Amino acid sequence: MIEKSKFIRELELVSTDKEFIEPYNVLIDSLNNEANLGSIGQLAVEYQLKQHINNRILIDKAYSLKNHSVSKPLIVIGLPRSGTTFLFNLLSKDQDNRSPLFWEMMKPFPLLNKDGFRKKVRILQSDLILFFKERFIPNLDNLHKIKSTSPEECLLIKVFGLQSILYFYMANVPTYLNYLSNCDTRISYSWHHKFLSILENQLKPRRWLLKDPSHLGNLKEILSIYPDACFIHITRDPAETIPSICSLTARVRKGFSKDLDTKRLGQETLNFWAKSNDKNEAQRSDLSSNQYMQVQYDDLLDDPINLIKDIYKNFSISLDDRTLSLMNAHIEEGSSDAKAEHKYSLEDYGLERAEVHNKLNYS
Repeated sequence: MIEKSKFIRELELVSTDKEFIEPYNVLIDSLNNEANLGSIGQLAVEYQLKQHINNRILIDKAYSLKNHSVSKPLIVIGLPRSGTTFLFNLLSKDQDNRSPLFWEMMKPFPLLNKDGFRKKVRILQSDLILFFKERFIPNLDNLHKIKSTSPEECLLIKVFGLQSILYFYMANVPTYLNYLSNCDTRISYSWHHKFLSILENQLKPRRWLLKDPSHLGNLKEILSIYPDACFIHITRDPAETIPSICSLTARVRKGFSKDLDTKRLGQETLNFWAKSNDKNEAQRSDLSSNQYMQVQYDDLLDDPINLIKDIYKNFSISLDDRTLSLMNAHIEEGSSDAKAEHKYSLEDYGLERAEVHNKLNYS
């Protein structure tokens, strides 16, 4: 049982912070009543919550640029396992595109003004987190490779607002998942903005490159914080993406929970992303083509460089030979890396192709 007062007391968080109390109470109640965490899983969840809340407090103390406008964000969206990571990593080869790195999300403070010993220590501390992650959840890198010095998903920023799909990946928290589908997500994006504003004290990029599947369905909320944001929406057959994300979630949860109901996981995953997709379709209708571009997963696999050129042309971004060379090198490196086969099926999670296609309006 996770005590509600534990982190507030230990971290001296002001309990009248309404932006904190609502998601915190929903999350802790859901973890206590629904997650069925093992003893090690509870310790791991408590450790992460403590880190997230501690960083939240440090962000609040460091944030002083109340009217600061961060650089224009270029945001990759799409269902999980739909090619968002491959596209994101390709775009990150452009030096004008800056993404928060894993170590910056884990150990951001105090800010570092230059490379040196303290930065190396932060990276080593983040490497240690990844070391235990791999021991806790074996072979996860075969499905989603993470390095301390690599750009990572915004779900690791949205934890500062305690509104992140990360918690559902870790544990069975259906009440919290329902909260994520219906809450005012501007709370998490306000903390997202604060974090990027603080990072810009070190280096203000030409563009922020961001990615998180759970940005899907939050276009309006994102634009309320980042009015000049542009979106690249990559689509893939959901009959492939949904069982894949279920498989990834199941592997993560085995490190935290005593048991796993795969059929329930399948239905909750499908319902959440179907609702996100519906919200996204409604919100995108107000956006122009130079704000929102939809691309296909098959096009990314068949000819990634040509797709990149189309993206840059659509958003009027210059693309030089050096960037193209770096992107080509990344593609060649990826094609030579052998990965363990990821086996999964809709049937494993009690789902059928027609049901998935119908709920996600795919034909």
